[in-house]
Amino acid sequence: MAISSIGIGSGLKLDELLAKLRASESAALTIIQNRQLENANRISAYGKLKSTITALQTAGKSLNDTTLYGAVKVNASSEAITATGSNQATPGQYNIIVENLATKQSLATKRMDSRDNPIGLDGKLTVTLENGQEHTLDLQGKDTSLQGIMKAINADSKLGVSATIINTGDATHPYQLVLTAADTGTQAAVKTISVQGNNALSDMVGFPASQPDPAQPARGMDVLTTAVNAKAKVNGIEITSQSNTLKNTVEGLTITLNKAGPDPISLDVTRDDSIPTKAIKDFVTAYNTLNSTVRSLTTYDVENNKGSPLTGDSISRRAQSNLRSALSFATSEGDLRTLSSIGVTADPKTGDLVVDDKKLAASLQNNMDDVRRLFVGDQAIGNRVVKAADEYVKKEGFIDNATEGADKIGKTLAKQALATAERIDNKIEAYRKQFVQLDKMVNQMQGISSYLTQQLSMLGNAGKK
Repeated sequence: MAISSIGIGSGLKLDELLAKLRASESAALTIIQNRQLENANRISAYGKLKSTITALQTAGKSLNDTTLYGAVKVNASSEAITATGSNQATPGQYNIIVENLATKQSLATKRMDSRDNPIGLDGKLTVTLENGQEHTLDLQGKDTSLQGIMKAINADSKLGVSATIINTGDATHPYQLVLTAADTGTQAAVKTISVQGNNALSDMVGFPASQPDPAQPARGMDVLTTAVNAKAKVNGIEITSQSNTLKNTVEGLTITLNKAGPDPISLDVTRDDSIPTKAIKDFVTAYNTLNSTVRSLTTYDVENNKGSPLTGDSISRRAQSNLRSALSFATSEGDLRTLSSIGVTADPKTGDLVVDDKKLAASLQNNMDDVRRLFVGDQAIGNRVVKAADEYVKKEGFIDNATEGADKIGKTLAKQALATAERIDNKIEAYRKQFVQLDKMVNQMQGISSYLTQQLSMLGNAGKK
């Protein structure tokens, strides 16, 4: 019977001894495992560092957008129009009357008794729009039923129309093919539809409809809805548009007409300095987040003699220094030429940026062009930050290379840990086998000793008798 616990036979504490031997041998494995943990923490720290630098780079790109500076807020007094504005818009008030909305032309065939029966064979269908655009749909070998024509038209956006089949509910001829222009306005309307090589199909979809025989019904498609251009008055000036969206009718404004009506609509355009203010404050937040992240990843706890994941690592400190240098920029013109002049300064103790709200608001209100020059341009702060950050966060940049090096170290440590664990297991197994033999031997010796003691005792008793 196998011995399940070493030392039972001999009474020796061999199990405890084996456990102490394993603990002693495992010290080497513990060192490797601690290094694995430190390396994993380093990789994670590189990820955090890259994330915060990327966030700052994104904030820098936003600051480099010229449309931020002079952005406007647009409010309409009615839902009959909606509008948006760029920094090209001039603040002011506009009165708009929507006389009519632009509509799409729609055409319909005569009613048919089937949507699946072929209408002639093959053919080429050519659609010409009022704007001169022309495109041909080749139906050679294709389905020429109403269903097939509908699918073929919808699969070719260059035709400038979409198709659908309407079921009118008529008992004998319920189906009509309806074509709708892709865009609103007279120029997007269909001028002609012609079919070559399939007279039956031509009689169904030809446009304009023809009536060669006055005694017979007209052939081809009829107009269901006529294309109409949008009409509006802006401050009393007549405006005509192919679309219901008026772009740059008023410079910098995009006005969408939603509903026609006789009542004038007031459109107020005002400067919106909250947009550049938010972009600047978001940038400050991103910069300060990077600063605090670098501090947390590189500090050393003297009292507990414990470092952080990137203590002693040069990349984080170098990145922090380069990005701080990117802020040291002054323009060559204007009254406000530096960050501090618009109310953004650095805390001398922490290096974090601090915003003076009143000074920033005054700078945007009175010196918008100076603020824009400070952030917008190849050599301005926004782009300087983007370029400085890119060296660290781009593919195969500094952080990627450092992470790759740490990954290689991690793989090496994993191999070392596996080999060390196997070596310890093998050594402990050798000890265990030796202890099993020792247990047996001591048990046998104890048995012999007990037997001899018994025999000697019996001899002594016999001599007394």
